[in-house]
Amino acid sequence: MDEEIEIRMESRIAPPPLTCPKCQELLPPGLGEIQCTMCDSKVRVEHEVTRKKWKEEKISCPQCDKVLVVGVDKRPANLQCASCSHNFTLHPNVPRVEVTCPGCDRRLRMKQKPGTRSIDCPACETKFTVKF
Repeated sequence: MDEEIEIRMESRIAPPPLTCPKCQELLPPGLGEIQCTMCDSKVRVEHEVTRKKWKEEKISCPQCDKVLVVGVDKRPANLQCASCSHNFTLHPNVPRVEVTCPGCDRRLRMKQKPGTRSIDCPACETKFTVKF
């Protein structure tokens, strides 16, 4: 039995970073009803500019490299290439930020996700935490 592997792509367009009105912590990226990962509050987030850009976003099919216009204003979006009929999922963009290691001043890039993260610097092995 052939099991199809899900092909995941990340959108290049990210909604603006917002904080939870209840706990002031960073919300997960996205639009619509979002649940705060810190306090479990549900927040309704709308940003028409991002929705318009999502709808007009151009991506390359991961199978045949044909340029496609996404045409939907939500993420994740299940898509099918009109040329080769390949199915794939376009997920929301998670912005990356730079943090500086307190031990060696090396700049490290990581995805900005809500909460506190423990980091081991790959250069000097200093352990530190960052909070988004």
